[in-house]
Amino acid sequence: MSGYGEGLSSAIGWLLQFIFAFISIAALLKAVTASRNRWRIHLKDWRLHRTPGWWLALWRAHVESAALQERRVLLAGCGIRFPPDAYLAYRRCAMTLCGLFAGTLYVLAERGIGSGFATWNIALTLAIVFGAIAYDHALLQAFKRYRTDRIRKEIVSVCSQLLYYTGSRLHLHAKLMKCLPLTRGIRTEMNLLLNEWYHDADASMKRFKERLGTEEAYGFAETLRSLRLDESESIYDLLREIVREYKSKIELAKNSRKETTSYLLFVLAGIPILYMFQIFLYPWVREAAKLFDALNP
Repeated sequence: MSGYGEGLSSAIGWLLQFIFAFISIAALLKAVTASRNRWRIHLKDWRLHRTPGWWLALWRAHVESAALQERRVLLAGCGIRFPPDAYLAYRRCAMTLCGLFAGTLYVLAERGIGSGFATWNIALTLAIVFGAIAYDHALLQAFKRYRTDRIRKEIVSVCSQLLYYTGSRLHLHAKLMKCLPLTRGIRTEMNLLLNEWYHDADASMKRFKERLGTEEAYGFAETLRSLRLDESESIYDLLREIVREYKSKIELAKNSRKETTSYLLFVLAGIPILYMFQIFLYPWVREAAKLFDALNP
């Protein structure tokens, strides 16, 4: 029974590591090979399947709360078109499952079922998954800052091109059409904005800023609304001020990323040390413990 439990525990540990590595590599390849919208997450036909109400009620995600409002803002800022109540329910479910797995692992270890090496691998995987879920707020905030910075750069390009057309007799819609090749990440939203323009310009700009979900998008949409009503010199002065402000924010974000990268590299430097202990040192520690147990019956 001990040998069977040891083999099963080892197999589960290696399976969890394989799944984690497969998901990480797949996400990396998806980010590298995507031709557009690299910072927006798409899942096919997820809007067609509503999360059951009983599931939301089970995890207390059906009522309005501060956590739900916070996730709604973060998901919108990250470009993730997923219901925040369903996200909160699945998050709490995943944290509960990690706790149950950890408790089962502890009971098996106390009864001597399974090898220490496999148990350590499973515990490490559970700790990584639980940490990622528990600190999803920080991860979403970091992703939102990255996406906001990319959107800000493209808005600066569009605004600079609009300033180039100062005094032109072109309609604002035509000017935006000429600015479209400068966009990449927000091209889908810009296309929708221009396609819906003549149906209802105000409503199209409202939907445009809601799709992007960032403060910069809100400010850009309001500036476009002012330009549509009156292309005066004061509006173009406001546009120049927006370009200067966004450029300064881009520079600040760049300096902040450099500092964050240095801390991240410091943390990543500890991973090889951790694996060195797991692969090379842990077997010697285990054998030494067995030797001491044999000498002190």
